[in-house]
Amino acid sequence: MSPKASSCPICGQPAHPDTRPFCGKACRDRDLLQWLGEGYRVPGAPAADEMKKSDDYGVDSPPD
Repeated sequence: MSPKASSCPICGQPAHPDTRPFCGKACRDRDLLQWLGEGYRVPGAPAADEMKKSDDYGVDSPPD
């Protein structure tokens, strides 16, 4: 069974074996930045008010 030829999900060029499923390091890094910047999101029900985090995210902030 031969590996299936695929294209890069970012730019559509053929995927490179070393950076599969991406064509290269640049597209791989762009995808990582999308994840880190919350560019990819899964829709869901809104959180309840008592479950939301406060605006103060400091280490010394009181727990919610």
